Amino acid sequence: MTQTDTSKPVEWNINPKHKQLVHEHTREVLEGECHANGTRTKLLALLPASGRSTQPFLWRDGPLPDDLFLYPPPFGLRGLQGKVKDLLQLLPASDSSSLPWSTAGKCYRCVVMGNGGILKGLQLGPLIDRFDVVIRLNSGPLGEFTDDVGQRTSIRMSYPEGTPLHWADLDPNALFVAVAYKGGDLSWTSAMIKKIPVPLLDWLFFWQKVPSEIPLEPQMFRLLNPRVIRETALDLLKYPEPRPRLWGWDQNIPTLGVTALNLASLLCDEVSLAGFGYSLSHRDVPLHYYDHLPTSVMQQQKMHNVDRETEFLQKLVREGAITDLTGGINCLFCPR
Repeated sequence: MTQTDTSKPVEWNINPKHKQLVHEHTREVLEGECHANGTRTKLLALLPASGRSTQPFLWRDGPLPDDLFLYPPPFGLRGLQGKVKDLLQLLPASDSSSLPWSTAGKCYRCVVMGNGGILKGLQLGPLIDRFDVVIRLNSGPLGEFTDDVGQRTSIRMSYPEGTPLHWADLDPNALFVAVAYKGGDLSWTSAMIKKIPVPLLDWLFFWQKVPSEIPLEPQMFRLLNPRVIRETALDLLKYPEPRPRLWGWDQNIPTLGVTALNLASLLCDEVSLAGFGYSLSHRDVPLHYYDHLPTSVMQQQKMHNVDRETEFLQKLVREGAITDLTGGINCLFCPR
């Protein structure tokens, strides 16, 4: 997201009491009983029967159901059969579907790391690194911010324009999960795996500079099953089905953060969120932990329904389906 807001950049001063409460709450989550398949079980109550067999990724030798090509990206791969086939040949087979960190019989806790400014100054990094699986979104940086966000990365989930221009995830087990929003995203992912230049024609469809290299071995790449996005949008957020229009499609696309929550429910038993929550009514909260943009910048985007997503996440926190570590969505540990 580029800065087009003309308001003064905000500074953020952390409340020491809130910081203490966040740390105490996070320790309680880490040290409490882990409930097998806890988050997914509660999400299944919101899903139709078809959602019970959703696979998180597409595999080289896996089946490609007909409904995969019902819609164009990001809800499907309509019209992209050739590009999909080429990319899948570069990906692992389903018999290697176990995750690099997985151990049979263990109850796993995921934390999905949002990029919200609420993380700034919390020094939550060491506790974040204690989660079994750490999912990071787009270009959320580490480096100088590791005190607040940790240094481990299990999954970096992104699309071309959101991916870091310089790879900084040093965890040897880090996976890159590619999310396809357009046909060129598939070509870019293939080029990253093969370590070749991106086709010239595809460069025309990127709205900002994209990486020319991701220094990972082919077996560390995954392609997100578009069904995960479609399930998030249509079944969880209750958006209407995409409709064809004169120009493009009428789509209301979920943020990558809520999509990552749904993915995490397929990979882990319990899911926590950190760095989530945009408070458009409080201009003293920075948009991201790594910059000084005001949250009002979010009002300029039209693709995501932030209010609908916030209501959905608040419901999940209230019902105990997920935990909100930093309190930006629904702070159950804050003083009343």
